[in-house]
Amino acid sequence: MPKRVMQGVVVSDKQDKTVTVLVERRVMHPLYKKYVKKSKKYAAHDENNASKVGDQVFIRECRPLSKRKTWEVVTEGA
Repeated sequence: MPKRVMQGVVVSDKQDKTVTVLVERRVMHPLYKKYVKKSKKYAAHDENNASKVGDQVFIRECRPLSKRKTWEVVTEGA
């Protein structure tokens, strides 16, 4: 089964080997038929602490690494 890949912006890199990535998506409102921006933050594993705040990164689904961390930063684009 292929793993999900999402693109987002790093909003925090204060933790060791972990970054917080903000992912925005556009969803159509069911009643008003207008596109609305929805955003969610994901904790992603960054082994080499390479990502900094403001970087555009791709994150990929992986096995659970901790209670909240089930995503990893992908070095190459998807």
